[in-house]
Amino acid sequence: MGARKEMATPEVGNPKAGRDYFIGPTFEAGLMLRGSEVKSLRQGRANIADSFVRLGPKGPVLYRAHIAEWDFANRLNHDPYRPRPLLLHAAEIAKITEEVRSGGKTIVPLKVYFKHGLAKVLIAICTGKKQHDRRQDIKARDDKREMQRALRRRR
Repeated sequence: MGARKEMATPEVGNPKAGRDYFIGPTFEAGLMLRGSEVKSLRQGRANIADSFVRLGPKGPVLYRAHIAEWDFANRLNHDPYRPRPLLLHAAEIAKITEEVRSGGKTIVPLKVYFKHGLAKVLIAICTGKKQHDRRQDIKARDDKREMQRALRRRR
């Protein structure tokens, strides 16, 4: 038989992260999932827009990430909003803990994806934006768009 064809697995992003936070250092963490969660995530049926990470006694945990129930899992289905433990090296956990405990920072998931068949979460240490920071970002984006339009008209 022929070579097995790889299916493209979708990435689930967090559009609110760049808008609401200044994004700092990022870390790639493993995501502990159940079978039905993996199948649902491979179909791209997840949402991490309102999710966040907290440091618990057993390590970092992802909260409020929605992974839809898998249609064929019947009674063995998972809770869509259950807390999901993250897998990181001890040195990474220590670094993240030190940053967050220093104050004014939070841990936000940026995207969920598969890498070599394993579910991964890209998390970042972020600082919240104030209202005037958001307005400056919107103004800069509008100015850039206007400049691009002017250049296209000129050509």
